[in-house]
Amino acid sequence: MTATAARPPAGSGQSWRRILSKMAMLLIACLPAWLDATSAPDPIPIRFGILPIGSAAESRAQWAPLLDDIARRLGHPVSSVSVSSYQGLSNAMAAGNVDVAFVSGRLAVEAVSRQHMHVVAQFVRDDGVTGNYALLIVRASSPIQDVDSLLANPGRWRYARGEPLSVTGYVAPEAQLFAPHGINSDTFFSSVRVGNHQDNALAVVNREVDVATGNNPDLDLFTRHFPREAAQLRVIWRSTLIPAGVLVVRDAMDEPLQDQLVALMRNYGKQADAAGERERANLSRIPDLAHFVPADNRALKPFVDMDYTLAYQQAEHGRWVNDAARQARLKQVDGDYRKALQALDAPAQIPQGPGQKGASVRKGSP
Repeated sequence: MTATAARPPAGSGQSWRRILSKMAMLLIACLPAWLDATSAPDPIPIRFGILPIGSAAESRAQWAPLLDDIARRLGHPVSSVSVSSYQGLSNAMAAGNVDVAFVSGRLAVEAVSRQHMHVVAQFVRDDGVTGNYALLIVRASSPIQDVDSLLANPGRWRYARGEPLSVTGYVAPEAQLFAPHGINSDTFFSSVRVGNHQDNALAVVNREVDVATGNNPDLDLFTRHFPREAAQLRVIWRSTLIPAGVLVVRDAMDEPLQDQLVALMRNYGKQADAAGERERANLSRIPDLAHFVPADNRALKPFVDMDYTLAYQQAEHGRWVNDAARQARLKQVDGDYRKALQALDAPAQIPQGPGQKGASVRKGSP
């Protein structure tokens, strides 16, 4: 008996071909979406530079809730560039490793004039003041009773100050106290050490130095962390009000992302609802910060004025081979001031130096 091979049902080959054809069409239809999903670029990271207040680790912890919220709201990862010194942050900005930063004073002016960044907002303290004060502090039991007794004894006292880029730690005391008396602090004191405000305050408490620079936000923070030590300190000098720090953004930052970031920061913590309450709690982690207000490069003019005053006083009271050399230096100081203002696009009134009348300066003026 001969075996007969089984035949597939009639039309089954055509059915399979139709199924395969439909599957192929489905795959082709899904292919663009799959390619888009696999080739989509990662979100642009935002690198946030933090001006050191206390230690670098302490600054990171203070800013972490706010930076985490920015990352969540914008859908971009946010990394902190937290350093232990002003110079370290300046170097990071100069290298293009920072997209947005909290800075002040000379650091902010450098960011705008040399490091291709611009001001977008300014800090407002939790007491509503848009600034702080530089201080000189001594031990409560110190024989230094006031500024007069400090300045009356050159070469006697040991001094602790901030870095040259620090407004309250260096520039303000030099410009408003020492230089007007013809004093260079680096040569007036028996010794000079450079550190952050917290370390300098501890040095006074521990009798390692006799007098140190500081500011009211850092002294408030020191008091919260070290109340027993803070009770041993006394303020002998306070500067005029110094404008608060600013937020600067890198000019080359992706423009849509930059616009979203600026809008978020300027409105952060201002809503009256539960979300606003949570944002204000994040801001409260950062010493004395209540919110941000819109600002531009012209917010830096007071810092440029202070630098001008310091440079003028130092030139006026410095030792020169003759008066012509002195006058040449003063002329250079005036020229540098005008250039700095032009970088800020800020019309100005030159601050008065000794025996000098103020002169109006506007961008483009001869």
